[in-house]
Amino acid sequence: MSTNERIQLWNANTGREDVKIDRAKYEAVRRAILKAMPRKGSTISFKELPVAVEMALPDGQIPGGGSVMWYVTTVKLHMEYEGEIERVEGAKPQVIRRLK
Repeated sequence: MSTNERIQLWNANTGREDVKIDRAKYEAVRRAILKAMPRKGSTISFKELPVAVEMALPDGQIPGGGSVMWYVTTVKLHMEYEGEIERVEGAKPQVIRRLK
């Protein structure tokens, strides 16, 4: 499924460039994260997020292979950087909220 097109991701924790990943993998994981939080204001715990993403992915796998947990973490950080999602302040364990 790889298009060989890569996307530069940014890390919300550092504000700096992070890794470049295959755009098809990014889009699949991003859609699955948003599906886990269908409406603005929806929340999910970070612990539950990889399970929800895996259930939303075709065949429960990253297109072209890879670790679901690694891609969820990396794409989540980029989505935080972009302002699509945010961490709920003070929530322990970490909870993510959809903004857009």
